[in-house]
Amino acid sequence: MSDARPRFLHGKAGHAPLFISLECLKPRATLGIVTSVTPTLISALQSALSPDRVLTQAEDILPYSFDGTAALKVRPGAVVFPLTSEEVAACMKLARAAEVPVVTRGSGTGLSGGSVPIAGCLVICLTQMDQIIEVDEKNLTIHAQCGVITKDIDDAAGRVGLFYPPDPGSMKISTIGGNVAENSGGLRGLKYGVTRDYVMGLTVVLADGTLTTLGNKCVKDVAGYSMKDVFIGSEGTLGIITEVTLKLVPKPKARKTMLALYDSMEAAAETISAIIAAKIIPCTLEFLDRVTVQCVEDFAKIGLPTDVEAVVLMETDGHPVVVEEESAMMMQLARENGAREVRAAADDAEALRLATARRSAFSALARLRPTTILEDVTVPRTELAHMVKFIRQVAEKHRLQVGTFGHLGDGNLHPTFLTDERDHEEMQRVEEALEDIVNETIRLGGTVTGEHGVGLAKKAFVKRQLGEASYELMRSIKRALDPQGLLNPGKIFDL
Repeated sequence: MSDARPRFLHGKAGHAPLFISLECLKPRATLGIVTSVTPTLISALQSALSPDRVLTQAEDILPYSFDGTAALKVRPGAVVFPLTSEEVAACMKLARAAEVPVVTRGSGTGLSGGSVPIAGCLVICLTQMDQIIEVDEKNLTIHAQCGVITKDIDDAAGRVGLFYPPDPGSMKISTIGGNVAENSGGLRGLKYGVTRDYVMGLTVVLADGTLTTLGNKCVKDVAGYSMKDVFIGSEGTLGIITEVTLKLVPKPKARKTMLALYDSMEAAAETISAIIAAKIIPCTLEFLDRVTVQCVEDFAKIGLPTDVEAVVLMETDGHPVVVEEESAMMMQLARENGAREVRAAADDAEALRLATARRSAFSALARLRPTTILEDVTVPRTELAHMVKFIRQVAEKHRLQVGTFGHLGDGNLHPTFLTDERDHEEMQRVEEALEDIVNETIRLGGTVTGEHGVGLAKKAFVKRQLGEASYELMRSIKRALDPQGLLNPGKIFDL
């Protein structure tokens, strides 16, 4: 990875594209980072942990050289596997003393290059910190180490009749610490919100190795700054999240899943607006366009019609009476807004098949072309119909194949470019199309990332969205908490 020329981020893992300079993946003297992992540091790490939890051989550390952003691979100097917050703090202190950059990693499912290593850095992998410490039924909370798999959090809550709503697409393999660091969303975000809405407390290791606890189980707490919120979504650039305390909610007593078919994508988007305008907040409002529907049906064979322009998946949950009322109204609004057909799942098995159709969208699309570029933009819901139409026009303008799906209920769209990285002329057209989409997103008051994070892939767009003052405020927080620039340098922005 010595080539410092701009390179396009692309690949089958579904990450957002961008031209970046690979210089940002090298140790940088301007940040005080002047050294890579040394034999002396390795020896100290082995003493602090144990030799079997410190990897240094090339064949052992290779799997930790990349995340879901598959086109970027940078070999770290060493990988360590702490088991406790205290061990993380010890590793951080040793790295700081040696002036070695640190990149924190969970399962490596990120889609924006957030956990791609810095050349020669120390990777602190937290997957072995996988213990659920407490499920507190009386206070409706769960306390867990950062390496617990997200679905295991929800399963543990479910065993006592509770519910952890955030459900990122990677929930079966992503870690809860990674979810907090990225402020992950999911299909249920419209009604239940994102990860930030459930974080009550954090244990965080700071850049100097200090171990600090932020927040608690209290529903009300306005003592001082809400420091835990600074670390949520900070992508490992401000501190290392080692434990989390999460809010749980009662498990819904009933759920109903419906499917609506449309001959017009605009009509599908208008249906979503009509449902929200009727003051109904469904659990899920997801959509697939024609290209995606065809791919999903070829892939999963669940009986979806392939001659429609859009399929909308709707789900409501809660008290049985409310579920019946809301589902009837949603189906009526779908028909009034041009749905060709509306039907409810006959049973839980069919509901699961319909949800699987949406969750398998990216996997299905990735089968069509050698390179799949999954974008992640969000616009106000009132701009949904316009944005969906705009994406289709951009695809036609640049002669590209694009499948679009996403969380239509919260305005989060995933236009997915099906291309071939070996075709440089086509990739240039992809770049131009993405620039058009980003510009329109910002013009509409949207955001360049709704749930994938900034990392490397979106950092060139952040300043454009936030403006100079907000951008510099973020950088000042980074400098205050990490003056040496050791924590995940080069991500979100450059100092």
